[in-house]
Amino acid sequence: MRPASTSRVVVAMSGGVDSSVAAALLVEAGHEVVGVFMRQGRPPEAAPARPGHQGCCSVADAHDARRVAHRLGIPLYALDLTPDFDRIIDYFAAEYGRGRTPNPCVRCNAWLKFGRLFDHADAIGARHVATGHYARLEHGPDGPPALRRGRDAARDQSYVLFDVEPARLERMLLPVGDLAKEEVRHRARALGLSTADKPDSQEICFVAPGEHAALVARRLGGSRAGEIVDAAGRVLGRHPGIEHFTVGQRQGLGIAAGHPLHVIAIEAARHRVVVGPPEAVPQEHLTAAAATWLVPAPQEPFECLVQCRAQRRPAPALVTPLGPGRFAARFPGGPDAAPGPISPGQPAVCYDGDRLLGGGWIEG
Repeated sequence: MRPASTSRVVVAMSGGVDSSVAAALLVEAGHEVVGVFMRQGRPPEAAPARPGHQGCCSVADAHDARRVAHRLGIPLYALDLTPDFDRIIDYFAAEYGRGRTPNPCVRCNAWLKFGRLFDHADAIGARHVATGHYARLEHGPDGPPALRRGRDAARDQSYVLFDVEPARLERMLLPVGDLAKEEVRHRARALGLSTADKPDSQEICFVAPGEHAALVARRLGGSRAGEIVDAAGRVLGRHPGIEHFTVGQRQGLGIAAGHPLHVIAIEAARHRVVVGPPEAVPQEHLTAAAATWLVPAPQEPFECLVQCRAQRRPAPALVTPLGPGRFAARFPGGPDAAPGPISPGQPAVCYDGDRLLGGGWIEG
C-alpha cells in the first residue's frame, strides 16, 4: 500500500466509506493527503434518479466527502470533469448502438481516476494517486508493481482496473486492498467518519437502474427498434431497441416460445436481436482487442484464468496472442467451468492466480 517514504498524495474521494477510509489510512501513515471530489454534471438526457438509488458523484456525495475531509483535517477540492464524463457517456451510448455491452467503470478508472487525476497530481506536485478500490499492488525489487486481487474476494475490484496504463502503477496507492469490507466500516466507525454506514454505490453513476436504454436512445437520436429472430432468421417478434439487450440475456425478451430463449447475438446494422436455446449462447471461446498488458506482452500461447464479467468467477483458459493488441481465449473445461455468456464490449481479463496479467475488450 505504501511507498518507501511519505509523500503528497491525491485521493479520489467519492463520498463513500471506502475512499474515506483510504484517505484516513494515508493520513495515519504520515502522507500529505489532498482530497479530490470528481464532479460530473448530470447529462441533460438522463432520467431522474429513482428513490433509493445510490449512485455516486452527487451533491449529497460531495457533502459527505467534505465532512470526511474536515474530520481528517485535509483539504478537499472539487474537480469539474464534466467534459470527461461526457466522453464516457458517449462511449456508453455508442457501444449499445453497436450491439455491444459497455463497461463505463473500466473507462472511468483508466480515463479519470487513474488518468485525469494524475494531471491534477502533477499540477500540485503530488507523487501518488489513491482510491478506495479493493485491489492490491505488490512492489518487488525490479520492474513495475504486480496488481493483485483484493484480500476480500467478495469485494475484489481488480477486474475494473485492467485498462490502467501500466506506467501508472508505480504511482498508484490502493490503501483498503488488504482489508475486508467490514474492517473498512469498523475503522470508519472508530474514526467517527460520517460515511461509516453509508450504503455502497450501485449500478452506473450517471443513470438510474433500468433507465440506461432511454439515455442511449436520446443520446443516439432514437431507439434501435427491430425484429427478434431465431438463428435461422425466422421472425419471432419485435423489440423496442437493441440497447435493451445483452448477449446471454433471458428476461425481458417479450416473446413466448414455450421453452427458454436467450439472446445469442445482436446484429446492430439490422437492428435485430437473435435468440436461441441456452446451449447456443457463446461461452467456449472469444477474441479480444485493444489489449492492455501489465506484464510483458505475451508472444506465445499460455494457460491462465480469464474473467469475462466483474461479478463472475474466472475460468481456466488457453490464451493465444493474435498480434499487437489482440488475443483469443478458449475455455476447454466444458459448461461447468465456462466463464458464462461472452458479451461483446465487456472486458476479458487474464489472471495468474490472484495476479492480474492484462486484458482486452471482447469482440466476439
